[in-house]
Amino acid sequence: MKTADLAADAGTVSRNSVIVRTSVIGILANVFLAAFKAVVGLTSNSIAVVLDAVNNLSDAASSVITIVGTRLAGRQPDRKHPFGYGRVEYLSAMIISLLVLYAGITSFTESVKKILSPETPDYSAAGLIIIGASVAVKLLLGRYVKSVGERANSDSLVNSGEDATLDSVISASTLAAAAIYLLFHISLEAWLGAIISVVIIKSGVEMLRDTLSQLLGERADIQLARDIKETVCSFDEVHGAYDLILNNYGPDAYNGSIHIEVPDTFSAGALDELIRSITLAVYRKHNVILTAIGVYSINTTDAEAALIREDVFARVMQVEHVMQIHGFYVDREKKTMRFDVIISFDAPDRRQVWCAVVETVQSAYPDFTLAVAMDTDFSES
Repeated sequence: MKTADLAADAGTVSRNSVIVRTSVIGILANVFLAAFKAVVGLTSNSIAVVLDAVNNLSDAASSVITIVGTRLAGRQPDRKHPFGYGRVEYLSAMIISLLVLYAGITSFTESVKKILSPETPDYSAAGLIIIGASVAVKLLLGRYVKSVGERANSDSLVNSGEDATLDSVISASTLAAAAIYLLFHISLEAWLGAIISVVIIKSGVEMLRDTLSQLLGERADIQLARDIKETVCSFDEVHGAYDLILNNYGPDAYNGSIHIEVPDTFSAGALDELIRSITLAVYRKHNVILTAIGVYSINTTDAEAALIREDVFARVMQVEHVMQIHGFYVDREKKTMRFDVIISFDAPDRRQVWCAVVETVQSAYPDFTLAVAMDTDFSES
């Protein structure tokens, strides 16, 4: 697996370099825009422009946090953190969300003060031109940063890109307020600042909610789960792949486990070779480390066992809220039967559904001892 390890490490380095380079571009653009807007806002006595400049500084700070988070997340695993530091990226995304939220609350407070104690703005042609240019710059910057973030699977960059796009809308609104004042001598600066602040607060709350959800642990991408199962089932000896669990330790950093169905005639040596081959294939194709592969044996030498299997499947799948049955094995000599049943989260009482399954099968096969496990599909349910 050494070659695959090197390829994965190279991919990680490349991804981190892209994130850092994009963040540096964001820092430079935001610092220049903040400086220009601060001068325009202070000279024209425009609270909206000043708040826009402050928002640009917060964007620059967000990019710095993204760089620091990416560097920390790229550290190699050690004894204390054997699964690496990838989740640091989620923490940096959360800090960015809190900065956006703080900026929104602060600007809302200042806008309310200006509403209660209004001041007359004084726009200049040069200032309006600078603001207009910033609209174009932030729009392009936002789209660029977000697109890079999506390609690199970086929530920090995606959040920064969305914030930059929002800034372009804010700057455009400032221009609209200036036009209204110049044409009709009606100052909407403070009210515009309040509206902008609410939009910023809403954006910060949404970013924070999404980041906290990732920290808590979300279901893995459904397509990734299906692709992994397809890879596992591509081996001729595997008759089915179930119970895939993927644990996320940062963007594109997964460890997991899975169960496979194999013939009951398999030797320990053949099974060991198969498991190692599957582990390597999944790592190379999907960059996912399977830390464990469990085994279900299926009847291959007893024709009557196959008929029992089909009958049990048909009966169990008629029970409401049953999604799947797998891991079935019957020993007619010992009169034992075992299988797992996946029950939907939509069931009002999952245990009651499990009891119904057991009762259904037991009534059809009263002489058999059943071992029925209530299971959950963590990757696709």
